[in-house]
Amino acid sequence: MAACACKMAGKSSALRQTFAVFAALVADACLLLAAAPAVRAGGVWVSALRCCLSLATVSLLNLGELPPVPVRFLAAHSALPAALRSLGEHACGAAAAVDARCWMMCAGASLAAASFWEVAVPDSGERKDKQYKRRVLFMRVVRMFGPDWLQLLGAFFFLTLAAVSSIQIQFYTGKVIDNLHDYRPDEFLAALLLMGVFSVGSSVGAGSRGGLFTWATNAFKCRVKAKLFRAQAKQEIAFFDSTKIGELTSLLSKDIALMGETVCLDINVLLRTLIQTLYTLALMVNLSWTLTCLVLMEVPVTGLVQTIYKTHHQRLLEATRDSTTAANETANEIISGVRTVRSFEAEKHEVRRYENRLLDTHRLKTRRDVVRVVSLLAQRLTGVAIHVLMLWYGRLLIQRGQMTTGNLVSFILYQSHIGDNIRTLIYISSDMLNSVGASGKVFEVLDRQPQIRTDGELAPDRLTGRVNFCHLNFAYPAHPDIAVLQDFTLELPAGQVTALIGVSGEGKSTCVSLLKRLYEPQGGQILLDGAELESYDCCFLSKKITVVSQDPVLFSGSVRQNIAYGLRDCSLDAVQEAARQAAAHDFIMRLEKGYDTEVGEGGKLLSKSERQRVAIARALVRRPRVLVLDEVTSSLDERSQSKVLRNLGRHPDRTVLLITHALETIEEADQIAVIGGGRVRERGTHRQLMDRKGIYCQMRAKHAAAGS
Repeated sequence: MAACACKMAGKSSALRQTFAVFAALVADACLLLAAAPAVRAGGVWVSALRCCLSLATVSLLNLGELPPVPVRFLAAHSALPAALRSLGEHACGAAAAVDARCWMMCAGASLAAASFWEVAVPDSGERKDKQYKRRVLFMRVVRMFGPDWLQLLGAFFFLTLAAVSSIQIQFYTGKVIDNLHDYRPDEFLAALLLMGVFSVGSSVGAGSRGGLFTWATNAFKCRVKAKLFRAQAKQEIAFFDSTKIGELTSLLSKDIALMGETVCLDINVLLRTLIQTLYTLALMVNLSWTLTCLVLMEVPVTGLVQTIYKTHHQRLLEATRDSTTAANETANEIISGVRTVRSFEAEKHEVRRYENRLLDTHRLKTRRDVVRVVSLLAQRLTGVAIHVLMLWYGRLLIQRGQMTTGNLVSFILYQSHIGDNIRTLIYISSDMLNSVGASGKVFEVLDRQPQIRTDGELAPDRLTGRVNFCHLNFAYPAHPDIAVLQDFTLELPAGQVTALIGVSGEGKSTCVSLLKRLYEPQGGQILLDGAELESYDCCFLSKKITVVSQDPVLFSGSVRQNIAYGLRDCSLDAVQEAARQAAAHDFIMRLEKGYDTEVGEGGKLLSKSERQRVAIARALVRRPRVLVLDEVTSSLDERSQSKVLRNLGRHPDRTVLLITHALETIEEADQIAVIGGGRVRERGTHRQLMDRKGIYCQMRAKHAAAGS
């Protein structure tokens, strides 16, 4: 209801402002008819002031106040006729009378200019915020080109050289043509020579300009991609839980490229077109300033159309980008899970799902193209209307003897270029702000600070490895209403093996994530040797606490590189020793190249059990004080399980947290903790828990029954 009321109020205000402007125009027309036909140049501005006061009075009587749009219209409409008359007197020696045609032209130009200002530079509301944000984003993108200022400076120099040389070529082409009728050898050769010089200058300037802009753009993309990737890599895991991987990769592959190319290309076109436009305008004013003013009426109208187009186009462009990202994400998901899709014979379903994503993208692109067609049509019609009006007014000037037919033909030739240049300037100036919308998401990631503190500095020389979970409360950020841990308290004694068991979904892996500081608990704390985890240096903590998960991730490279992953100076002896403790050395030596054997993308050239043992070796090579094994022996045979657990458990300076469903492997653990309902339900040795006849004993009985 409130939104509807706001819309009704906005419509009512717009209608009142429209009526006030119409009434002001009627009043001004009456003043024009009543005014004396001839006014001295000094009295023109007095008349303009009187006209402005009269129109303001009419608007105040209708509105009770003067909003920004009517104020701009009144100011422009009052000053424009006076400016034209003063300019005409200064240029031609006689002031032209402000007749009905001139009055209509001034009224239309004033309305177009006031409307264009409101759309392009709004005073308040959501549009102003959007424009301000776009300008801020654009300036941030420009400042990020700071290290490339030397290349850009050179590019701007060659750009100016190319633009000026191109215009001079046209000028001296006319000189050559003139000499064809009245041949003068010296002037003809000089014109040809200068044409050649400026042709070389134009070619050199254009080529050097493009090369330097490309150099600066490539350097910008490389630098910003590295900066964005660093910003992505330092975010907490909760950020990746709520952000699609396809969206993050799209920022690196598409948005940054769009940022760099758009700014450089737009500035290139803007400056080149601006130089050509100013030079052409000077020639046009020299022929007829009145026709030039008439032609320039196209600027605010075309600008208004272009701004409206950009507003809708940017919204559709962002929607199309999001839809394309969703389609790519769907394709990645289907391809990565193709084995599951094939096993359930769901190929047709997944194909339909991907096709629906593509259809959504196609519909958005169609709407975007329709908006572009309508915008181009409106701009073309505006250009045709201005051209026809110019011909009509030019005929009147010829009849009055104020212009020759040859001058009109020259003016038409200039106008054909100036129209395209003005449309290009309006398009580029608007595009430079709107096209940086792609940088919005990039800057969101660059500006985002991780929600987990990483400024700890504690790095003691000696660490016993005693861990205390103290009254933890935790819920995942994606599901804040679902409590995973509630008053969870557990101690991992230094140098001992603690087994954490329980049914799936009770929070066992969550404890591991909190211990590795992938998430922060909402309540309670985790202590390592009596100090909070956040007080430790991150690099120190990553070496002293290592985790091996059930489905470990290996990276493309050799077995040795994967075991020594993240360590700069790691000898082959240390790698082999870790592999022996993980029961991986024997199978590695049987590989074709031993430790130099490639594991393939994601380790797909190794079996699951081999990947798990390589992952265990990767953890052990760091000589951790706290080792967490999360279902890592699930793919190992019974003999390998016993060997690995025996090697890991006999180290006196290592605290081990073992999470498993294989209850037969934890009987020798120093401590067994049973988790349920987000807290520890039972704790003790295997014999103590069996004698208690509680949850653990029941789990053993169910496990034995399932095994039989």
